[in-house]
Amino acid sequence: MKYPLREECVMGIPDQRGRTVVVTGASSGLGQVVARELQKAGAHVIAAVRTPAKAAEFEAIPIDLDDLESVRAFAERLHADGRSIDVLVNNAGLGSHTRQLSAQGFERTFAVNFLGHFALTGLLLDLMRTDGRARIVHVGSNLYRRLKTGLPLDDLAAQRGYSKGRAYVASKLANLVFGTELDRRLQAAGSPVRSLTAHPGLAITPMNSDLPGRGARALMTVAQAAIGRPAPRAAIALLYAAVSPDARPGVFLGPHLRKSDDRVYADALVPPADDPVLAERLWTVAEAATGVRFALTPAGGTRPVTTTGV
Repeated sequence: MKYPLREECVMGIPDQRGRTVVVTGASSGLGQVVARELQKAGAHVIAAVRTPAKAAEFEAIPIDLDDLESVRAFAERLHADGRSIDVLVNNAGLGSHTRQLSAQGFERTFAVNFLGHFALTGLLLDLMRTDGRARIVHVGSNLYRRLKTGLPLDDLAAQRGYSKGRAYVASKLANLVFGTELDRRLQAAGSPVRSLTAHPGLAITPMNSDLPGRGARALMTVAQAAIGRPAPRAAIALLYAAVSPDARPGVFLGPHLRKSDDRVYADALVPPADDPVLAERLWTVAEAATGVRFALTPAGGTRPVTTTGV
């Protein structure tokens, strides 16, 4: 299914005045584009970044997604300030060339791309507005269709082996599974908040240019020439998920492989992203790893429950 984008979603985002948006990784790449475009449309943008000086054009608050204590501190600050959030864009991501561990001992790519965002979402959920327009956007990758890999649920530290490509795809698959399962749980609880998943296709960003070895860099150069989009165009699907009234959950929003086509397509989920048993298991593992449990109560209420495990 294809969404023909409304003109305002392509040429100018609908008026966002009075709305507050939190964007992780807003200091560069896709996150910076999303944050800038929403700010231009009138939104108040909170840039959740490791280095606030690199996002000085926004209200920048420090967060290190590979340290769960930093994630908690970020959430506590927003609670202390009495913030209300209209949109949370879980955009920040990395792909480590070598096996590295997070502050809590998890493989760093999975920790930053998924576990940190899982914790952040749970800790901010009770700040989301209940006016029916609030939404959470999770950024995945359509590579999960092509590079088949499971989720490292029994080996969060990657002790049994590490591959940059598989670690990255697994973390993005986790975002897709999580985002879809979160929406199911929100709806079951009667919450008006929606959870959507989107991907940018192959974006021409610093992360995709920082590759080790001539062979990998040459292959990426060819791929970017064939199907790559510069960040302003790659971000369209993310912006669409964040603000379009037509965007809906339960599908994977993203561009066509044909780089000249800037429409947003709603792809059906394919295995293993559509596996409810896998989603339940991922949720359980993530709660145990982060110490954050999502307490979704009837009649739209949401409140985070945290443990002292981390």
